[in-house]
Amino acid sequence: MNKIFNTLKSCDKVILLLVFILGFISLLMLESTIYDGGLVLNFSEGRAVIVQAVSYVLGFICIFAMFAVDYNFFYGLEKLLYVLSILFLLTVYIPGLGISAYGARSWINLGVTTLQPSEFVKISFVLIMAGYLSEHKDELKEFKGVVKAVIYAAPIIGIILKEDLGSALVFASMWIFMVFFAGIDYKVFFQCAGLTVAAIPIAYRFLGDYQKDRIEAFLHPDNLSLPGNYQVWQSKIAIGSGGFFGTGLFKGSQKELDFIPVQQSDFIFSVIGEELGFIGGFGVILLYCLLNWRFTRIIRDSEDLYGALIVVGFIGMFLFQIFENIAMTMGLMPVTGITLPLLSGGGTSVIATLISIGLILNVGVNSKAMKF
Repeated sequence: MNKIFNTLKSCDKVILLLVFILGFISLLMLESTIYDGGLVLNFSEGRAVIVQAVSYVLGFICIFAMFAVDYNFFYGLEKLLYVLSILFLLTVYIPGLGISAYGARSWINLGVTTLQPSEFVKISFVLIMAGYLSEHKDELKEFKGVVKAVIYAAPIIGIILKEDLGSALVFASMWIFMVFFAGIDYKVFFQCAGLTVAAIPIAYRFLGDYQKDRIEAFLHPDNLSLPGNYQVWQSKIAIGSGGFFGTGLFKGSQKELDFIPVQQSDFIFSVIGEELGFIGGFGVILLYCLLNWRFTRIIRDSEDLYGALIVVGFIGMFLFQIFENIAMTMGLMPVTGITLPLLSGGGTSVIATLISIGLILNVGVNSKAMKF
């Protein structure tokens, strides 16, 4: 217990403050999605808000729990985490347990709630790759070494790709950020990038029909009959109607008439854009920038490559999810179902994200200046 309190005293409290502010905004905007002339406090109607609040409480408990151990505890556990991660991902294929939502089979039904394994596997994937790259960083100077890193990550990303394209892209972004930081040779990177581009037509053939439909819809945004395009069109109308200052909290007409799709999770930024306007949307982006800037300070002060890679992996996760989600609501990226970290409604996402922040804070407390 003393270790937890000592770590809490030493950790970056600005990060905790920013997380708290984003959590408050999340609860406020979720309440707005169910607002009907008065605050909704009963569970049946306000379930999303209550679940989000409980998830934040549990998430902060998880942050404090992460303070109880040094992040180096996970070093050397890559093989165990690797096996457990794959087994956990495969639970979605167990009959009666795994369920599909929005075309993706990436959830398991626990009775009282649902859980998305890939959200927690993001954490283990970062720990797995941080351990692997720490031990094989010299191999990244050669093409063969990068191929080995690809093969190492491929089973986990491959399973995720079969379940959900959006989540697979998040994992790929984390891998790219970490490999770059670990010291990949740029010539080797461009060779790999060329091969990746050449392999896209082949990979496309193996995508599921709903995944192909999403890509087709993005390439033809004016065809509202394609899945997702009508929703994006309504999202752009909502954000545009917000103007500079917004229509006012709880006063969004597009939201109120349920024109904004999945407004409590995937398209929560559309609600922010409509009710809080450009100022509100820019403010949220600024909070995210400040949060990631504090993360980079921890990398700067990190004592070892393993700890730095953990933070880099989570930064890759945050940056891609933030960019993809916000761009998706504006029609600048395909609709993938990626949530907006700490703002979108969803207990699994909130808890997993807060655990990752707990690990980042752990690295910040237990590391010192990194020698380059």
